[in-house]
Amino acid sequence: MSLTLEQIVSESRRLPRDQLVELVDLLTLELHEEIDPDIEAAWADVAERRLAEIRSGQVQAIPGEQVLAELRQRIAR
Repeated sequence: MSLTLEQIVSESRRLPRDQLVELVDLLTLELHEEIDPDIEAAWADVAERRLAEIRSGQVQAIPGEQVLAELRQRIAR
């Protein structure tokens, strides 16, 4: 028996957040051409390095709301 789109969405809402993120990632990959593993690994390295910098206090994160407000100001000029 195949599930309807509504059933799939309903079931996905019951997943723990980390599994939902993984599902979205897998579905997104399905929509794109094959990704070069070297490029994917390089981006993963960058993300891990940036996360480590934030966690260590070496870099301070800027709240998303602040970033968006600054972008809106720049665009309005």
